[in-house]
Amino acid sequence: NFLNENLDEDVYMTQPKGFVDPESAKRIGQLPKSIYGLTKASHSRNIRFDEVVRHWGFVKNEEEPCVYKKNSGNAPVFLIL
Repeated sequence: NFLNENLDEDVYMTQPKGFVDPESAKRIGQLPKSIYGLTKASHSRNIRFDEVVRHWGFVKNEEEPCVYKKNSGNAPVFLIL
C-alpha cells in the first residue's frame, strides 16, 4: 500500500484537534510511516512507485517523468500516471 510507505526522514506531528488526550496534550508523536494528507506522503509514494516499476523493467521517460515504457515481445507497453 503506497499510502503507508516508510518515511526516509523523521516526521513528527501534534495531536489532531478533537483527538487530544487531556493528560498528555502537549505530547507529539513520531510517524514511522506516511499517512494520508501528509505533505511528504505523495513524494514518498512517488519514490516507491518508481522503484517498483523500474524493478518490473519499465524505463522512465526523461522528458515526461510520469510516463514509463517497457518492451514486451514485439509491442511496447506504456505506463502513464
